[in-house]
Amino acid sequence: MSTDTPETSTSGPGSRTARDSDDGMLVVDNLRKEFGGLVAVDDLSFTVQEQEILGFIGPNGAGKSTTFDCIMGAHKPTSGTVRYRDEDVTGYPGDAMIKRGMARTFQDFAPLDDRTVVENVALSLMPDRLVSTSGFQQETEEIAAEICRRVGLGNRLRSTPGELPHAGLLRLELARAIATDPDLVLVDEPFAGLSSQEVAEVSELLESLRWRGMTFIVVDHNMRGLLDLIDRAIVIQFGSKIAEGPPETITDDEAVQKAYLGEEM
Repeated sequence: MSTDTPETSTSGPGSRTARDSDDGMLVVDNLRKEFGGLVAVDDLSFTVQEQEILGFIGPNGAGKSTTFDCIMGAHKPTSGTVRYRDEDVTGYPGDAMIKRGMARTFQDFAPLDDRTVVENVALSLMPDRLVSTSGFQQETEEIAAEICRRVGLGNRLRSTPGELPHAGLLRLELARAIATDPDLVLVDEPFAGLSSQEVAEVSELLESLRWRGMTFIVVDHNMRGLLDLIDRAIVIQFGSKIAEGPPETITDDEAVQKAYLGEEM
């Protein structure tokens, strides 16, 4: 973790001049990320409340995954702040964020193909130790098996990742994130490649985890299905927020319709 104390931004969207801990468990203020001359995230501000499912929506290339990268420490923001549970964590590395109760799933699944489903999850329960599968304690594997059952993989514990369908790999990705005992999970493109039935099943899974106390930010560029899941949506384009509000108002927003011109909404 960096020993530097990041500056705290006192500016915010609209007429707000400061933020405090009552704004939410995660507070992103004027987040900006530049890659050379390219602005990938453009002074973006938003908050996330406890046990909320927030939809983070935008066309391909809008800056959604880069925002996740900045929150989770994969990229250091050019400017702006990230506060988690009233602590300035701007630029902290991913392992520091995980220890504070945040986790992330990825679009590109990367399980260990030579380990079983339950072994992959058990490894996530012990992120700070290098162990062999023969070194797993029975208690650890029992906890991993329970997490697998929670996400719908109870009948695939001894399968390898290569034996799972795409939807099963997504469930495994969620299980590995849950194994770190997070309060907030950033979920990247969970509906990509899923059928309508599978989208409904994954939505039901996320709802069940929410009622167990978890909070979610769900990124997806396709609003179909996502709007049925989320409590609130933030829509970005070219790294900037163009709309925010409850799902029923988002599709009627003129700026959103223009951003999605030519894509399914």
